[in-house]
Amino acid sequence: MSMTDPIGDMLTRLRNAQNQKFETVEFPASRVKLDILKILKEEGYIKNFAVRKRKSFNVIKVFLKYTPEGQPSFEKMIRVSKPGRRIYIDSKSIPTIAGGAGLAVVSTSQGIMGSNEARTRRLGGELICKIW
Repeated sequence: MSMTDPIGDMLTRLRNAQNQKFETVEFPASRVKLDILKILKEEGYIKNFAVRKRKSFNVIKVFLKYTPEGQPSFEKMIRVSKPGRRIYIDSKSIPTIAGGAGLAVVSTSQGIMGSNEARTRRLGGELICKIW
């Protein structure tokens, strides 16, 4: 069975694993997923990630992050632009998530970046997801 939304699948696996208090989660690797995970690591939503070599395809292993009280590092993770309906925004329309405490991931002409960096560089693009 083919997967129609691999990014949505990645976000769902991260959400589900964190709801179940897993330490790690794995899913098939791609360049776009790696770029999104780099942003999540820089912003402090995950501990780390690593690419594991498999015979037929590579897998990304993500190490999840929790607060000292055991709470997940993010409350919600929502896919905005989907394969059936792409959402594009200009630099002035980049949303502020949770009063600045959250993050939007934007795919721009200069690569995938967080909302703060895209706003600073004055770049718009496809709004991939929102995290808070």
